[in-house]
Amino acid sequence: MSVQIPLPATLRGRFVHLEPLHEDHLDGLTAALHHPEVFAGGWGGGPAAHHPDASRFPDFLRGYLSAERPFAVRLVAGPDAGTLVGTSSLGEWEPAKERTHLGWTAYDPRVWGSVANAECKLLLLSHVFAHGWGRVRIQADNLNTRSIGAIARLGATREGIVRRDARRADGTWRDAVVFSVIADEWPAVGRGLRERVDAGTPPRLGPDGSRPAAPSADEETR
Repeated sequence: MSVQIPLPATLRGRFVHLEPLHEDHLDGLTAALHHPEVFAGGWGGGPAAHHPDASRFPDFLRGYLSAERPFAVRLVAGPDAGTLVGTSSLGEWEPAKERTHLGWTAYDPRVWGSVANAECKLLLLSHVFAHGWGRVRIQADNLNTRSIGAIARLGATREGIVRRDARRADGTWRDAVVFSVIADEWPAVGRGLRERVDAGTPPRLGPDGSRPAAPSADEETR
C-alpha cells in the first residue's frame, strides 16, 4: 500500500470523537486546558508557557498547533457527552521514510486516567496505519514520568532519549523520551488498545469542576 497523508476527517469512537480543529473549538479547549497542571508535565513548553490570562489561550493554541494536523477531542458518551476535553495531533510527515509523529496531546485533568486517551490513540494509530505508514513516534519530556508510563502502557516500544531536544518556555532544554509503534507491531498494539476501550466506561467530569494536582498521565509533549 502506498503511503498517503490522511485528509482531515472526524474519527469516531465509542467514547470520544476526534474532530479536525477549527475556530469553533477554541473556547471549549480553553475551558478544558487553560490550567497550570496541564502544562506541568511539559505540554506547550512547560509550566512557564502557561499564562494566567485565559483570553490569550486561543492565540496560544493557534500558534502551538498550527503546523500540524490537530484534532479536538469531544466526549460522545455519558452524562458529559458533547464536552470538549482535549487535543491531539499528527504531524512531521515523512512519506519517503513512512514515518510520522503523534503528539501535542493534552486533556482536561478531569479525564486523566479514563478511557479517553486509550481510545484517542486507538483512533489515531488506526487512521495512520490504514494509510500505509510504517512508524509512528510518540514522545514526552524526560521529567514527565507519568506521561512516560502512560505511553508505555499503550504498548509502544521505548527507543531511547534524544538529548537537548527542545527548549522549554523557561529557557531550559528538555531531553525527550522517544517511543514508537511500527506497522509490524500494530496488530498486537491495536488489540491491546481495543481491549482497554471495550472494558472502559464513559468519562465523567464531575459537578464541582475539581482537578487533581498531579501532572497528567495522558499528555505527550512534542
